[in-house]
Amino acid sequence: MTKQEILQTSNFGHRVAEEESKELEKYFVATDQWQRTFAGEVDIIYGAKGAGKSALYSLLIQRASELLDRGIIIVSAEQPRGAPVFRDLRQDPPTSEREFTGLWKLYFLSLLGATLKEYYAKDDNARRVLDYLEQAKLLESTTNLSKMLRNVFEYVKRVFRPTAIEGGVKIDPNTGLPIGFSGKISFDEPATVENQSVMSVDELLKYADKAFAGLGVTIWILLDRLDIAFAETHELEENALRALFRNYLDLTSLANIRLKIFLRTDIWNRLTKSGFREASHVTRHLTILWDRSSLLSLIMRRVVNNAAICAYYSIKPEEVFSSIANRSTAFYKIFPEQVDVGPNKPHTLDWMIGRTKDGTGHTAPRELIHLLTASREIQLRHFEIGDKDLDGDCLFSRSALRESLPQISAVRLMQTLFAEYPNLRPYIEKLSGEKTQQYIHTLARVWMTAEAEALVIANNLVEVGFFELRGTKTTPSFWVPFLYRDATKMVQGEAD
Repeated sequence: MTKQEILQTSNFGHRVAEEESKELEKYFVATDQWQRTFAGEVDIIYGAKGAGKSALYSLLIQRASELLDRGIIIVSAEQPRGAPVFRDLRQDPPTSEREFTGLWKLYFLSLLGATLKEYYAKDDNARRVLDYLEQAKLLESTTNLSKMLRNVFEYVKRVFRPTAIEGGVKIDPNTGLPIGFSGKISFDEPATVENQSVMSVDELLKYADKAFAGLGVTIWILLDRLDIAFAETHELEENALRALFRNYLDLTSLANIRLKIFLRTDIWNRLTKSGFREASHVTRHLTILWDRSSLLSLIMRRVVNNAAICAYYSIKPEEVFSSIANRSTAFYKIFPEQVDVGPNKPHTLDWMIGRTKDGTGHTAPRELIHLLTASREIQLRHFEIGDKDLDGDCLFSRSALRESLPQISAVRLMQTLFAEYPNLRPYIEKLSGEKTQQYIHTLARVWMTAEAEALVIANNLVEVGFFELRGTKTTPSFWVPFLYRDATKMVQGEAD
C-alpha cells in the first residue's frame, strides 16, 4: 500500500467521547485513575473539559457485565448522548436549593425503585419502596429518564409549591404534605412524620439500601454531563450542584448505594469559591491528569488500532506497549523528529503537547486527538495535489502537522471558551492582532477600562485557561498559549 492508501484506510477516532463510545475499548489507556475508578475507590471524578471524564463514564457502562459479576449494578442518571435529562428544568427550575435537594433525592429513589423492579426484588424492604413509589405514580416510566424526572419534579413542586400549583391549599402539619394530595412520600425528617401512611424519602432510601443488601449487590448511580444540564446560569448550576453534593454526603451512610459524579474541575472550583462548607467532607475523589507518558500512550493506542499502519511499519502492538522506549521508537517511525527544525526546538511529541495545552498548563486528550485527525485530513490533501514532502519514511509531514493548528485553535475558542463564557468573548476579541505577552496597563489600554477592572477580567481569563499567569505578584504578566493564537491572530512578542 502507498502512504496515501494507508491514511485513507486509517482512523484515529473522534475528539468527543460520546461520538466513539463503541470504539473506546480499542483506544483504552488503563491509567491508575481508571483502575481506582473501576475498583470503586473513588466517587467524584474531576477533570478539565476534554480530559476524559465522559470516556471513563462510557467505559463503566460498557463494562457493566464485569461489574455485575462483582455484585455491582450500574444505573445511569443521565443519557450519555442527545438532550440532557435535566434540560427541561431550565424553563421552570427549582426555586431553591432545598427544592433541588428534594428533587435529587426523589429522583435517585425512583431510579433505585426502577432497578428493584427490574431485578424482581420481592422482600419486604423492596416491596415497601415500590409501594410508595407506585402510589406516588413515580414508576410509570422506568426506562424513559426524561419522563421519570418530569414526574419526580411535578411531585416535588406539588409538595414545595402547593399554593402555586393548586391555589390556597392547606398543609397537613403532621406530614408536611398538601391536604388532599394523593402522594405518600414526605421530604420531612423521619422523626417528624407521625402519619403511618406517609414515609419520608430518607426512610425509603434506607429500605432500598436494605433491599439491595438482601440481593447481595451494590448500586452505582452515574452522573455525567452536568456542565450541559445546568449551563443556563451560574446560580442555577450552583444550587443544583450544592444540593447534589449534599445528597452525595447523605447517601454515604448507606452501604449499598453510591453516587459516582463526573464533574469539570472549573465548575467545582467555581462552586467552592462561592462558598461550600461541605466541600472538605468530599474525600473519595480524583482529578484526571495526563502527563507526557500517558499522552504518548493515548496517541499510540489510536495509531496501532490501524492494521495498515502496523503492517507498513512492522509494528507489533504488544511490543509497543511493553515499554515507554518502544512507544517512543514507534512514534518516531510515523512522525518526523521535529516540526520546527532547530537545535533549540522541541521534538514532535513535545511540540504536539505544547501546542495543545491551555493556560492551566494541561493538555486535554480532546485537542490532541483533534490534532491527529486534522493532520490526517491535511496530509491526504497534500498527497492528492502531489506534495510528498516527508521526512524519511514518515507518514506525516511537518507542514501537515503545522497546518492543523488553526483548525484546532478555532474549534477550541469557538466551541469551548465562547460557547461557555460569552461574557468574556468581547475582551478576547479585542485582543485580536495584539502581542501574546500582556500586562495590566496594556490590557487596560486594549479594553479601554481602568487597571483595577482589567485585572479582574484578566484573572477571569486565567481561570478559564485563556491566559497563563506569569511574572510576579506585584507585576503580573499574562501570556496567551499557542492553543489560542491562531484563532485570535495574536502575534508572538511582548506588548509595549
